[in-house]
Amino acid sequence: MKTFDLKKQLKEFYLPSAKKPVLIDVPKFQFAMIDGRIEKGSEPGRSPSFAEATQALYAISYTLKFMLKKRKTNAVDYPVMYLEGLWGVTDGKFDIAVKDNWDYTLMILQPDVVTADIFAEGLGQVRKKKGDSPALSKLRLEHFAEGRCVQMMHVGPYATEPATIETMRAFIAEQGYRDRVGPNGKHHEIYLGDPRKSDASKLKTVLRHPVERV
Repeated sequence: MKTFDLKKQLKEFYLPSAKKPVLIDVPKFQFAMIDGRIEKGSEPGRSPSFAEATQALYAISYTLKFMLKKRKTNAVDYPVMYLEGLWGVTDGKFDIAVKDNWDYTLMILQPDVVTADIFAEGLGQVRKKKGDSPALSKLRLEHFAEGRCVQMMHVGPYATEPATIETMRAFIAEQGYRDRVGPNGKHHEIYLGDPRKSDASKLKTVLRHPVERV
């Protein structure tokens, strides 16, 4: 059986420094994705639809992992990747402190061995085991190329992210870039920790913003 670990192979994209930002060119990767919107008056941690979307993503990702591990020929084994979120707004200006107008695309990176046919088969297995749901019907397999970005590890609660973002913006200004988050780009979070299990002060979240030359 072939084994691989994308968390180790892709460390430059998923384990940046918490001490200083870095510019990085993010190539095209394949993801299981699902779109949604935070309900008015809510936030990600209290949103029912966000919880359902997260559960659907993990369900398909683990189903695919075990399908490929158990197949009779060309079996492979690998760790499931981290949950990621692209955040933006349809109307108005994106404000990280105001969460109840956010649109999101949640995603988990999938290895290239996962094809469209394998993904469809996995969805069928999830439906057979758990029953159908609105979230499962929204799942898709899609490639996403982020391009040139600034990223940095944020350590601490999500509420303190603005300070890390300001550090990132000051850094890119010195390099001759500007932040594209808004109409032309999404605030990207990669969740290395689980807020339900970890002390908030120790949570690790990769923050990534697309940039462009001034």
